[in-house]
Amino acid sequence: MADERPQKILAALGGAGNVIDIEGCITRLRCELQDGSAVDEAALKKAGALGVMKMGAVVQVVVGPEADTIASDIQDLL
Repeated sequence: MADERPQKILAALGGAGNVIDIEGCITRLRCELQDGSAVDEAALKKAGALGVMKMGAVVQVVVGPEADTIASDIQDLL
């Protein structure tokens, strides 16, 4: 996997132990987390996120049309 975005996004979400579920949805990663406060929004944006929406332990990360591919790559890392 040459693209480092999945690893960087996973780390910014608080690591594999913090992710309950992640799925791609058109242009967003929909993430259910153990602890929403562990999210590093600055690191997500540095990793290429166009936007971040937090609603408690549910976080949506806008990454563009490659969301499904990134979600699949992150699932492989969990």
